[in-house]
Amino acid sequence: MTKSAIEIKNLTKVFISTRRRAIIVPVERKRVEALKSVDLDIPRGRLYGLLGPNGAGKTTLIKILATLVLPTSGTANIMGYDVLGDSSYVRAIIGVCQGNERSIYWKLSARENLVFFGRLYRLTQSEAKERADELLGRMDLLEKADEKAENLSHGMRMKIVFARALIHDPPILLLDEPTQGLDPTFATDLRQYVRDKLKDKTILLTTHYMHEADMLCDRIALINEGEIKSLGTPHELKERVRDYDSLHITLRGAPHLEKIRAIDDVLAATVRERNGVHELVVTAHDGYDLTRRLLNMLHDQGIRVEQFEVKEPTLDDVFLQLTGRRIED
Repeated sequence: MTKSAIEIKNLTKVFISTRRRAIIVPVERKRVEALKSVDLDIPRGRLYGLLGPNGAGKTTLIKILATLVLPTSGTANIMGYDVLGDSSYVRAIIGVCQGNERSIYWKLSARENLVFFGRLYRLTQSEAKERADELLGRMDLLEKADEKAENLSHGMRMKIVFARALIHDPPILLLDEPTQGLDPTFATDLRQYVRDKLKDKTILLTTHYMHEADMLCDRIALINEGEIKSLGTPHELKERVRDYDSLHITLRGAPHLEKIRAIDDVLAATVRERNGVHELVVTAHDGYDLTRRLLNMLHDQGIRVEQFEVKEPTLDDVFLQLTGRRIED
């Protein structure tokens, strides 16, 4: 029996979309390579994270492992079963939770949803009901067990989605941004539950929340534009930029980003606007030495600096150094 729970080798997925433009040029084809020769080996009982921005390929990889999308090339095996040739076996041993409340039936109650999915996994009626009540209790939903899903809040519906992934007690969990859009309290409770109660399971977690990956994952794969850029423990990844500084600057006005990137010792620089305020992040070999030059440049550009801070490197700084963009972009 293989020691790996999930084995991915040279996995590639290409989407080709077509749309009609005009009579003369009737069809336009667009080729998008969502995954590019991805390799990943996850041992049993480990929690691995896929950390990257929206559109990086995280959900595509989860859908291939869940047998929902066919790969263009390469292989993926779960507990020794091929996702293409042994798809029925794969579905029986995985639980999938996506950050989408539409994956349950809104006209059914919380309990009815879980019993229904339990029966699909060949639990008896009594087993499915007992398991459903157990999970509803863990999710603090027993008082709402007989409420239709459509009448529940988004957070409550997401609890049902998460419980549905656990209904048959699978050894493998595929969690695709399970806390996206949740209120902070439930998101924190969910992370705590994953960390404390699901230690015996093999979990692949996709997220673009740095603190979530840092808190939960044994190892993290940084993914961008369909490629895994780096793999390691959170500590190992951050050690790779330990010799660098991260400058976080709050500005009134948009800086000239290309001029900043052209400064000696600047490795990467990004800026984003929030509520009229620009947040500039610069990664440099020596942030303290760079400070004077950078502040002078911003002053010459007529930009007011509201806040300036040099921080210890984070996973976002690792990602910024590797790809030139931030995880939350």
